[in-house]
Amino acid sequence: MKTLYTFLVVIIFSSFSFSQFQQYPRPGQGQFTGGAGMTWIDGEPNYTISLAPELSFANFGVGLDLRLTFDPDGNLRKESFNDFSDYLSIIRYVRYGLKNDPVYVKLGALDYHTLGHGSIMYLYNNSPSFDNRKIGLVLDIDFGTFGFESIYSRFGEAGVVGLRGYVRPLLYTSLSDIPIISNLEFGLTYASDFDEYAGVTEGSYNHNTNKFEIKTDEGSINIIGFDVGLPILSGSFADVTLYYDFAKIIDFGSGSATGIIAQFNPLGFVQASAKLERRFNGDHYIPSYFSSLYEIERFKILDKATGTFSSKARLLTVLSDNDDGWYGELGINALGLLYVIGSYQRLDKTPNSGILHLGSEIAPEEAPFLLRAGYDKIYIRDEKDLFTLDDRSYLFTEVGYKPYPFMVVSLVYNWTFTPTRDADDNIVGYEPQKRIEPRVYFVFPFGFGGN
Repeated sequence: MKTLYTFLVVIIFSSFSFSQFQQYPRPGQGQFTGGAGMTWIDGEPNYTISLAPELSFANFGVGLDLRLTFDPDGNLRKESFNDFSDYLSIIRYVRYGLKNDPVYVKLGALDYHTLGHGSIMYLYNNSPSFDNRKIGLVLDIDFGTFGFESIYSRFGEAGVVGLRGYVRPLLYTSLSDIPIISNLEFGLTYASDFDEYAGVTEGSYNHNTNKFEIKTDEGSINIIGFDVGLPILSGSFADVTLYYDFAKIIDFGSGSATGIIAQFNPLGFVQASAKLERRFNGDHYIPSYFSSLYEIERFKILDKATGTFSSKARLLTVLSDNDDGWYGELGINALGLLYVIGSYQRLDKTPNSGILHLGSEIAPEEAPFLLRAGYDKIYIRDEKDLFTLDDRSYLFTEVGYKPYPFMVVSLVYNWTFTPTRDADDNIVGYEPQKRIEPRVYFVFPFGFGGN
């Protein structure tokens, strides 16, 4: 009961504070955003120039993000364009359709991507660092009777891949005309991480070569899963689905989950979604293994002097006690003006098992203000630990004022991460980075194509 109470408190609080949503221009419209300002990165002043045009036509959309950051001497920051992937990251997204459309394709930064009900991959983010943005691909196609969801996390180097295929078998039979039950769905999922540090469980840092030397490596982390979903209510007022998931981490443990997903549209202008899930976790198993901060959790050197490190694969090896838990989520969209989402999980017996995701956006088109924010926190020990910023946190906030419809004056605060590198310039972890950025930028909407 205490866990459920905490979740409800978090959701109520989230409606006033935190958020992160990707909003696109309407079809046949676009906008050109650009500006300049000073950015404090870990207390050091830098200067930033940004250009971010977006356009949308029919089901297609394109967004670019050219961000140039200079130090006080006028030199371009090395981490801004450190390798080829940094140049590719100028493409923020190229998309066709939207998530849950019959065809959805997105190339670029992948923010909070989920496969199926989320027991294997949930809210995965391929670019939690400004200084190491990645270009990935999502491709989902729903043919009606069957379909698939897929993700490729980053081009140019090995990383996370995932594929879920699903089928609605009753649609092939005489039961296809029966409402609701005809959409009974079965799915199979495979996801893996092929990064060179994905399976590291033992090793040490060599100070002579300035490199981490791997002693024990489990190789790529591979996860397979099975799921079934049964819609019990479907209509313009509400959609409700019951589901069951089973997942197995190859060479480690397995777990399952059962829950309910509901979407409500009672008044036409207010939409709400909710999810409540009970998780049954076996030994050496972590639910939703590929989560929002997985790119940070995968592997990082904690202290070069002592050679200590952490990795998510290493955590799998020490989880030897079954520990079940709860997961809850709530989202609200009111008139397209206010977006709020919050989720929280905690295991029954593990004190530092809390995982929190919060998001909201308040940006009425005609109003002179805006508020955007997003917050993720992992390994939460207790409720006092919820909002402390450390190496388990990711935070984005923007508070802005529009003196004119085409001008925004805002303050942006980011608690994010910057990569740490070895002698060969390979990334061997991340450390927290604080960015404070007063902005003055201009937004010019435009239309085309006769719409």
